[in-house]
Amino acid sequence: MSKSTISPLRTPSFLQSFICFSVIVLALAGGIFVLGISLHALMFLCLIWAGANAYLLGYNYLQIRELMTNSLARAMPAIYIFILIGMVISSFMHSGTIATLMYYGLSWLSPSLFLAVGMILCAIMSVATGTSWGTVGTLGVVLIGIGSTMNIPLPLVAGMIVCGATFGDKMSPISDTTNLAAMSAGSTLFRHIYSMLFTTLPTFIITLVIFVVIGVSYKGQNLNLSEVALIQDALANTYSLTPIVTLLPLILLATLSIKKVPAEVTMSFSILLAVFIAIVYQGESFISVLNALWENKPESTGIENLDALLGRGGITSMSWTLLLALMAIALGGVLHGAGFLSSLLAGSIARVKRTASLVATTIVSGLVGNVAMGEAYISIILSCQLFKPKYEQQQLDSAILSRSVEEGSTMTTGLIPWTTAGAFYAATLEVDVLSYAPYAFFNYLNGIVAVTMAAFGVGLLKKSYSKPVKD
Repeated sequence: MSKSTISPLRTPSFLQSFICFSVIVLALAGGIFVLGISLHALMFLCLIWAGANAYLLGYNYLQIRELMTNSLARAMPAIYIFILIGMVISSFMHSGTIATLMYYGLSWLSPSLFLAVGMILCAIMSVATGTSWGTVGTLGVVLIGIGSTMNIPLPLVAGMIVCGATFGDKMSPISDTTNLAAMSAGSTLFRHIYSMLFTTLPTFIITLVIFVVIGVSYKGQNLNLSEVALIQDALANTYSLTPIVTLLPLILLATLSIKKVPAEVTMSFSILLAVFIAIVYQGESFISVLNALWENKPESTGIENLDALLGRGGITSMSWTLLLALMAIALGGVLHGAGFLSSLLAGSIARVKRTASLVATTIVSGLVGNVAMGEAYISIILSCQLFKPKYEQQQLDSAILSRSVEEGSTMTTGLIPWTTAGAFYAATLEVDVLSYAPYAFFNYLNGIVAVTMAAFGVGLLKKSYSKPVKD
């Protein structure tokens, strides 16, 4: 069915749209923080609420279902990628790709460049695994231990770790938030990542320089590598770590991505190569490797956090995010198709005229969403749904929307004590969020860089262009 089969019905007023959207936000925030209700159950109730409001406008059940179906149909390519992401992560674990990156990356540490190299290592790890949480829980814990023996303030070390881990979580093609933002905004995965390069890389370089300068004052400290050696021994005893072999799946993934081969094809070939290496080179059984593509299991290195990281991946690992995304996309189909978002836009966001102001408003919206709901997933979805018509009106590529949403949601979630990310980082690193937040330079400078670049018309992708153009 197509959207054109639905006859035009009564347009919702700004007040009705505001009430509809506000109840959704309050239900999600209250349900999560006050009542502790499952996010998926809350999303179901929000769907019922949105459907009831659409019914009051004259839509019948079949028409409301068609609004949801049309929205889900447009998101199908991204749904395929979500399924493939789990298999990429799992196959890379079994091929020794992730283990190789960790083993050799840890050898780069030195006293004067500890902060800068530590940030780079966290970024590489997070890009390769698609998870900031896994990076913080493994490499981050090791770096905190090393930093403490060097008498470097732990909030500074924790801020560095969060910077590197967030970079990968934002830029990795196998990160759930990266894919969720692209899907919610209606962009392709690689177009989304390409767009983020314009603001994220400059910010990363600025942050790296800051840590290099700060690190100079600690060059005389002793570097205790006992924890590093422990992890390296565990990895070497579990995997065969020859980079020219084990890094081939990652090289293939990067090469095909650069050549703009469709993401589904790129990931599929990388999975097949990683499976082949796991069986032939690592000596794992054919059956166990294939089963791991569905549900991976923790390794047995003897280090609990490391075992958990190496056991990530598999299709089942993406089920929580994928199911949430499907329900959110269906919700967005009702809110957008029935005119709630356009009415809300006309009454508030329509006043935003300049591109820089639009980008700034989007970023602030993501931050406010994180503060209100404590979860980047919902903040990403709702921000995309709310701002998408305005970006289309200004003829901006949907990748600019997804980029701005990530800069407001993904980048700030670890800076708020009561978000899931902030709580996890603080508990894992044993450093309070408010203590490390001032040193998480990358996380808050990214938004400033993005708005500044938008004000000068730099890195803005228009719908009719394949290259960045000036506003």
